[in-house]
Amino acid sequence: MTLPEHFSREPASKSGQEAGGCSAERMADCVRFMPAPKKIWIIAAFAALYVIWGSTYLGIRFAIETVPPFLMAGTRFFLAGVIMYAIARWQDARRSTWAEWRTALIVGACLLLGGNGGVTVSEKYIASGLAAVMVATVPIYIVLLGWLMGMAPRPKPIVWLGLAGGFVGVAILLAPALRFSSNGGSHPAIGMSILLFSSFVWSAGSLYSRTAKSAASPFLAAAQQMLCGGFLLMLAGFLAGEPRRFHPGSMSILSLGAFAYLVLIGAIVGFTAYIWLLRHCDPAKVATYAYVNPIVAVLLGAAFAGETLRARTLIAAGLIIGSVALVITAQQLKPKAVSPIAATVAPAECAR
Repeated sequence: MTLPEHFSREPASKSGQEAGGCSAERMADCVRFMPAPKKIWIIAAFAALYVIWGSTYLGIRFAIETVPPFLMAGTRFFLAGVIMYAIARWQDARRSTWAEWRTALIVGACLLLGGNGGVTVSEKYIASGLAAVMVATVPIYIVLLGWLMGMAPRPKPIVWLGLAGGFVGVAILLAPALRFSSNGGSHPAIGMSILLFSSFVWSAGSLYSRTAKSAASPFLAAAQQMLCGGFLLMLAGFLAGEPRRFHPGSMSILSLGAFAYLVLIGAIVGFTAYIWLLRHCDPAKVATYAYVNPIVAVLLGAAFAGETLRARTLIAAGLIIGSVALVITAQQLKPKAVSPIAATVAPAECAR
């Protein structure tokens, strides 16, 4: 989904969610006690967040060209989880309780198995840029589900406008894809349907992570979710019979390079930049990744994978990304007494 690379961050993860049991609001409070970083480091961190997480969709497309999707995603997150767990333990993070591991398992199942797993499989059917645009609807799902589940007040009219715009954008993308061909060609509606369901599961997991007991260390919480989610993804791959279709000798250099990039850069470097920004910047500014990443993904897909930019796609992307920006901005402008539900989108990104 990328982590986030989205994990239980509140901030986690994801996903940065506001990560692992440490909410975006709590991280913002911590800023008052930290020395101001140099502007160049803030610019570099934002650049990393925008480009790295925006590029993971293209990385996934290249990686699954010669590696089955579930095995690729599962191995990717399990390895990243091992590395991040070692980093967390090196930082003297305390050992986690069984309750925290249970949370990691549930959140990992939603964000990684259901969320990122769906993104990875969907790219067998649709372009990476289109997948990124569809995933951009996660903040919209979160606001709507938060209200329906009683975790947030009824959306204001301007938020309803953003929700409507986002779903109109999805309808514009989905309508032509519903015309299935009978000649055995590709069926983009399959990929889009997978993404709609994955985004829903992703959003539900993000909301769950807000109240569930997670490890206090953002890195430890993210590592646990990567380990659990990675294991579940690999298990799904084995149940789907992917090992029988995978021959290591046929793995291309491009797929191998993309896989290494997703593990080391997409998950670890991207998540580190995300957590660092949450500790030093206004969460509302950090949340801009939600509508910058799809733009980056669309441009990279067109530049390096030959993905076509049709007028319909551009119009729908504009509607969805603009709606997400409207929803996030409206939520962040709420009084401080009201916790901005839009911040929950953070966990999703840990799953990138």
